[in-house]
Amino acid sequence: MKKIGLLSDTHGWLNPDIFEFFKDCDEIWHAGDIGNIETAEELERFKPLRAVFGNIDDANVRMDYPMIQTFQVEDAKVVMTHIGGYPNHYETFAREVIEKEKPDMFVSGHSHILKIVYDDRYSLMHVNPGAAGRNGFHRKITMVRFEIDGRQFRKMEVYEKDR
Repeated sequence: MKKIGLLSDTHGWLNPDIFEFFKDCDEIWHAGDIGNIETAEELERFKPLRAVFGNIDDANVRMDYPMIQTFQVEDAKVVMTHIGGYPNHYETFAREVIEKEKPDMFVSGHSHILKIVYDDRYSLMHVNPGAAGRNGFHRKITMVRFEIDGRQFRKMEVYEKDR
């Protein structure tokens, strides 16, 4: 079993609550718009980090993190990208990756809208953790933590606080 902390759209600012909310997590996933390499490095010093770059990320972030990550945790296959869409509204490239890779979970960011929904069409869990930063139109800062046990996603917990 692995405990995962998931966030997106920090835009170069780490809410101090991240460290408490993710303290028991085995690793952190960042779904893009990290903001700068220093933000990624601070997260890496705290926990192992898997991340993708977002549309606001500069060349330093893009050199260290890809646009799409496909990886295995426990028995679950995960695809993560920043601008990917959501069930019935996936970006074309994201739909192609989903059809090719057949992940158990698809993670995207960008919208600043928290969304956790099962996609019956592709038999996967879709998660967008919303926005953990203070820049953007969102009114709430959100993050997600959960457990992966085999191919099961359990104990989905949401952090939500007024911005």
